[in-house]
Formats: sequence, structure tokens, C-alpha cells
Amino acid sequence: MAPAMLSDEVKKERILKAFRLQETPEVPFSIEIGPFHGAVAEFYNDPDAELAWSRDHREKRRGVYDYGMDNVKPNVGIGVVAAAFGCEVTVNDEADPWIKPLIREENVGAVRDLAVPDPVENPVFRKVWDRVEYLEAHAHMPLRSVNIPSPLVTASLIWDYTSFIEGLMLYPEEAHILLEKITEATIGFIREQFRRIKNLFSISHEMWHVPREGGIRISDDTAALLSPGLYREFGVRYNSMIADAFGGVVVHSCGDVRNVVEAMMETRNLKGLDFTIPQNPDWDVIRRAAAGKTALYLRHFYWDHGGGGKTDLAAYSKRILDYFGRAGLFIQTSTETPEEAVALGDELHRILST
Repeated sequence: MAPAMLSDEVKKERILKAFRLQETPEVPFSIEIGPFHGAVAEFYNDPDAELAWSRDHREKRRGVYDYGMDNVKPNVGIGVVAAAFGCEVTVNDEADPWIKPLIREENVGAVRDLAVPDPVENPVFRKVWDRVEYLEAHAHMPLRSVNIPSPLVTASLIWDYTSFIEGLMLYPEEAHILLEKITEATIGFIREQFRRIKNLFSISHEMWHVPREGGIRISDDTAALLSPGLYREFGVRYNSMIADAFGGVVVHSCGDVRNVVEAMMETRNLKGLDFTIPQNPDWDVIRRAAAGKTALYLRHFYWDHGGGGKTDLAAYSKRILDYFGRAGLFIQTSTETPEEAVALGDELHRILST
């Protein structure tokens, strides 16, 4: 027999308890439906298309038992802060807008000339605020946060990616100058976002309801490429400044985080970690560093598994539960069709309940 659907109030109550590492009747989980939904041209250029996608996704999820709730994604991509610094943006049909870097090895000193963008008047940010205002006026659903890039990610967009990674060792002074400016801009952008979004669903741009006491969720995908020492100096330092400004931070990183997860745990006011778990072959280092110590969001969308065949998503979720334990655990997954999502939700309820 299918489980009874939970009210949004019950979902939020259980999510908050899990976020605080308290005992809950089941591990919270969410199931999205369909392929990657990014800031491609169709959605980036047309807020009505974004609204239509959100309404369609809401209807597809009718009958799915999980901890998801109706909401709208602002969907402006991960390069918004870099664009506000003056990087050229190319909207495309494949991924979030491409960002053309301003800094390369031959002009590293130009980081000193970059001006911190005004969070209200900068034209790139103003475009975001116009979109937020439009979505709030027409969606009749709460808004997620914009995808907030970590200072490292924004720096790797402003400064040519490979040159920037090398520059952390070759030009550390210039790297810090850039990261300090980016951190200031990012904090201003987040503050203005919180001021403008009247009906905030989550501090994350993902489908999850991440409680406001988490501060802000940031995408820190550059972290996986760094050594522990480099990440402490150029990642933890600036993520901690953001956490200090908002009372906490949830740090996401795609990729294999085995070299940096212990350093991530040193972030001041850290409230959670968020990983794409199939990309991590060494689960033990994550368990030792983080399991039961902070909220742990572990994602495995159906396309994260690769290999051409279909992964048993319920069985994989059980592996996650058995390995990492219940305390603070959240599982995020997806299916190709609504029918698969309904069946998976029922099975995950059976597996993840106490």
C-alpha cells in the first residue's frame, strides 16, 4: 500500500530535525523527474518558460512520496557574480551560460584594477532582481535561492581556469586580492537577494528545502581539484567569511572530494556538506570526516551513475544509508519518468523509515 502523503509542514519539521542531527522517522529524500534543468537559453532568456517548466514538474510529481515541495528555481546560472565583474556571457543550449575570463597569466596584475560590483545597481545583478520580481509576481510558489558560486568558483571563471589553479601557487598575492573582492561582492549579492525574495523556499538553488538557519548554500566545485593546503588557504578562508556573514554555510562540491573533505569540515559555522556521491570512490574518508557531525546531502541523480545501464536507485540509496548512518543524512535522486518516481518514492519510504 502506498504511504500517506506528508504535508509541507511535516516535511519541513522533519527536515529541520535532520538538519540539526536529531532523530527523525525516516531519512529525508527527494526525487526529481527528467534530465538536467539548467540555465540554458530557453529558460535563461524567458522567465515564462521557467514558470512553465516549474508548473509542469509540479504536475509530474503529483503522487510522488518524498520530501520535495512546490517551488521555483530562479535559474540564472553559476556565473552571475563573474558576469557582474565584467566577464562576457554566452548563453547557449547546452549548459549554464559560458563565461569568458578577464584574467590570464599575461595580465595577472589586472586583478588590482577590478572594481567590486554594486549589489543593487550593477546591470547583471539588476537583471537577476528583475527576474526575481517577475517570478514572485507570477509563480504563486516560493522561490529557491539563486545558485551562489563560492569565491573559488567565481575566481576560476574570472581568471582562466587552468591558469588560476596554477596561479594559486605562482601568484598567491594576486589570487588573494581577487578572492577578497569576490567574497565582498558575493556577500553583498546574497544580502540583496535575501532582501528582495519575499517568499524564500530554501537557501539552496536545488529542489531541497534547506532551512534558513543554514545560512546559505554555495557551489564550490573547484575544491575537488585542490590539495588540502591550497583549499584551506584559498577555499576555507573565504567560505568562512560568507558563513560568518549569514550565520552558516552549506558547501557543495561535485567531483572527488577525498583530498579536501577534512579541510571543508574546518569551515567556520559549517552547517552541511553536499556531494555527488557516485563521483566519490572513497566513501570512507567522507564518513570519517563528516557523517553524524554535520548535515550530509548525498546526491545520485539517475544520470550521475553513467555506464549506459540503469542503476537500481533504491538499492544504491540503501547502500548510502547503511554506510553513512541516519544522523543528518539527506538523499537526493531522480528518475526519467513520473511512473518511475512514484515507484521509487514508495520503495525509499520502506527503506529509509525507522
